[in-house]
Amino acid sequence: MHYTVYIIYSEKLNKYYTGSCEDFSIRFSQHNAGRNKSTKHGIPWILKHLEKFDNLKEARTREASIKRMKSRKYIEALINSHK
Repeated sequence: MHYTVYIIYSEKLNKYYTGSCEDFSIRFSQHNAGRNKSTKHGIPWILKHLEKFDNLKEARTREASIKRMKSRKYIEALINSHK
């Protein structure tokens, strides 16, 4: 089983959202269906970055690391480094 850290983007809000989950396809569908309080106003969301991990602890640690940076510049550099 793999866990995913992801960054999605809303053109409507001009904002990024970082999260982690076990099944990304289901989670991404939930974001775009308005089922997440934090992201329902930004529909449609566009996938910008994915990282896979073998366990949930590693994924959550990575998610926290990205969020701790609190930097749009860091997120965009991360996205551009993996193109």
